[in-house]
Amino acid sequence: MKPLKQVGQSYLALNEGEKQLEQGLFEEAAATYRRAMDVSRTIPQEEAFDYNGFDAIAHTGLSCALVRMERYIETLESVEIALRYFNRRGELNQDEGKHWIDAVYNRAAALEGVGRFDEALKAFRIVSEMIAERKGELKNKEELQQAVAQSIKRAETALPGKKPADYKAWWEFWA
Repeated sequence: MKPLKQVGQSYLALNEGEKQLEQGLFEEAAATYRRAMDVSRTIPQEEAFDYNGFDAIAHTGLSCALVRMERYIETLESVEIALRYFNRRGELNQDEGKHWIDAVYNRAAALEGVGRFDEALKAFRIVSEMIAERKGELKNKEELQQAVAQSIKRAETALPGKKPADYKAWWEFWA
């Protein structure tokens, strides 16, 4: 297989995985993202191809599918690979910034899923800041902000001995 064909097939699989995610086909999306990474690994190393960047984007998509299937340990493994790349590069280009936000969000959701509420709360707060500071378009920004706000409240409530920021005791309503 010629390298150009392999690159094309890798990116085609990424797009297919994204469509499957949007359709709620999470098992299929996970398999497609894994296939995209498998194909990208057949591209010769001497080619000018951003292997780490491609893997970061593929692992972000894979983590989206895994977290939706409540496979939290696998999500954390996958998202850590993506974050190793994104946390070093920051928001150097618009598309990677969107993936970076998704990766941090998926990490937060997986941490919540495994009961690590302190860490999940911190991660959800980071996601909230990232979304608020995001310049340029972000698909469903308001919906994402609402989901993150609900996740923050849920994580705050789950922490033992801590109350949500807007919590009031019953007697405070009459004071």
